[in-house]
Amino acid sequence: KGSPKPGMSVGLRMVTRSRSRTPRAGPRAGGEEPASIPSQEVAAEGRKSHRPVKYRQKPQRLHVAYEALDGEKGEEAEPLKFPAWEPQGWQQQLANIRTMRSKKDAPVDQLGAEHCYDPSAPPKVRRYQVLLSLMLSSQTKDQVTAGAMQRLRARGLTVDRILQMDDGTLGELIYPVGFWRNKVKFIKQTSAILQQHYDGDIPATVAELVALPGVGPKMAHLAMAVAWGTISGIAVDTHVHRIANRLRWTQRPTKSPEETRAALEEWLPRELWSEINGLLVGFGQQTCLPVHPHCQACLNQALCPTAQGL
Repeated sequence: KGSPKPGMSVGLRMVTRSRSRTPRAGPRAGGEEPASIPSQEVAAEGRKSHRPVKYRQKPQRLHVAYEALDGEKGEEAEPLKFPAWEPQGWQQQLANIRTMRSKKDAPVDQLGAEHCYDPSAPPKVRRYQVLLSLMLSSQTKDQVTAGAMQRLRARGLTVDRILQMDDGTLGELIYPVGFWRNKVKFIKQTSAILQQHYDGDIPATVAELVALPGVGPKMAHLAMAVAWGTISGIAVDTHVHRIANRLRWTQRPTKSPEETRAALEEWLPRELWSEINGLLVGFGQQTCLPVHPHCQACLNQALCPTAQGL
């Protein structure tokens, strides 16, 4: 056989073909060439499938994102939380109470804090009157509170007028609300703070409200709801405290309204917080009385643990 023609290289062509059939990975870190797949393995794989050879990929982890609440966007969005405990049958108990309260004819429905202020007054004055009606309502029936508010409004119920009024006159106007002497002192002190630090308005946070003399958590949450239109928490008074324990709406018996508030907020859906105070207060005024409750007329008689024990 003759020698190859000048310029042709059989070995070079063979090497080139062999490389063109073999997939080639990029260089490894450090400049090292990756180990090539033997041509026999490539041929065998080609006979099994016409698809390109695929490398086995490392399994990926599934990351679950949780939607941020209240417009919060940030790095550490917490997963949605569901209550670990809720009272048995509470939805039916609540539905029955709504039915019993459907007429809205309890004292709280006509004489509560949202009915005691002057709707024609400027916004700051209305909010101040809401706060004062709540301060007067502590340990006092709604009818008595409403009467005191009417007498105060007849004198012009503003921060300036209260500060100009002597203690004796203020006491006569709010009597016979419960603890009226203490309330005269608290109203004067709170009014002075509002004038000096809030330009005659009331604070817009629970923390600032409870820092005022004579203002407790229940009053603060109701003030936020009625005066500012913000639901900051469940307002728990003696009625809500009593009924929640009778229905076993707390995981364990509670000893104070504030303890009951914390227990209710752990499981009660937030969209019900604004409704629950007025609903249970009126129910407590008409049916679930502190002494001798009207269990025979209550739709929850068969569902109430306390009624079963009577």
